[in-house]
Amino acid sequence: MNTTPSISEAEFQVMKVIWGKSPVSTTEVVTELEKTTDWKPKTIQTLLSRLVKKDMLSFKREGRVFVYTPLVKESDYLSQESDSFLKRFYNGTLNAMVVNFLDQDRLSDDEIERLREILEKRASK
Repeated sequence: MNTTPSISEAEFQVMKVIWGKSPVSTTEVVTELEKTTDWKPKTIQTLLSRLVKKDMLSFKREGRVFVYTPLVKESDYLSQESDSFLKRFYNGTLNAMVVNFLDQDRLSDDEIERLREILEKRASK
């Protein structure tokens, strides 16, 4: 898998809008993010510009409007970030993370049951 650039939490919020609505104009991105953040339009435009420079987005000009499209699939980005998280905090093993969550009582009975169902389904393949 190709390595995607590191992006900030704010840039990730912008990417989530673009992944969900692509292709999307600057105005649409601003409108969506103003619902959940207190960011000014100029801040959002700066984040879009950074994402273009990081090769996370492409854009084209349609008249006076910029329209953005992701260059990285959401699933690829999330997979890479998950791997990075596991390596950084759990020596690269999902098992260590799950055991930690169980030891810290961070999983509800419903979540444990759902994990059991997923594992049983996977084992029967």
